[in-house]
Amino acid sequence: MMTSKNLNNFNLENLPIVIGISGASGTVYGLRTLEFLLQNNYRVDLVISESASKVAINELNLALSTEPVLLKEQVLSYCRISKSENLTVWSYDDIAASISSGSYKTQGMIVVPASMGTIGAIASGTSDNLLTRAADVCLKERRKLILVPREMPFSSIHLENLLKLSREGAIVAPACPGFYHSPKNLSDTVDFVVGKVLDLIGIDHELFKRWEKAKRDTLTLL
Repeated sequence: MMTSKNLNNFNLENLPIVIGISGASGTVYGLRTLEFLLQNNYRVDLVISESASKVAINELNLALSTEPVLLKEQVLSYCRISKSENLTVWSYDDIAASISSGSYKTQGMIVVPASMGTIGAIASGTSDNLLTRAADVCLKERRKLILVPREMPFSSIHLENLLKLSREGAIVAPACPGFYHSPKNLSDTVDFVVGKVLDLIGIDHELFKRWEKAKRDTLTLL
């Protein structure tokens, strides 16, 4: 007979991860995170803001629909995945969506990239759209909320909002790539950021070479 403890562990391993892509520069971070999760058979609930759709056109030459069925086809095509039953796409203004309720269990949420407007809305608890409501749910249910801001420099308002969210339990992980893994191209740089985010939510990967003591000692000698 399955005990309550075993049942909870089983459920946790099979719960979906919510991905929110807001209108900051760096839409590629969100789509690469989505691509990795789907390729490795994780369940994902996805919500993309209207602003993010505009950024995707400018940065990736990728036109995204606001209609969930078509949007799902578009992001799967971008991720080079023919079909996926593990992906659920929600409309940005669908406040009645499953991820707007705390009774819908998830592993947590990653907002990548996270615009300062979205950060401010989450920090104030306004829940003015599905993305910010889903983030608010993670905070109130004490689930992991990982925020990946792509902005510089930060104003005092930005810093205050980020500090407020950090104190409430959110993890702030700015899109600041490292270079100790000797990236060869832009994809390597993107994968470093995505890999760090996956680390935070507890997902194994090999997206970048990790820091090794031997490498550190070599650099010290130089």
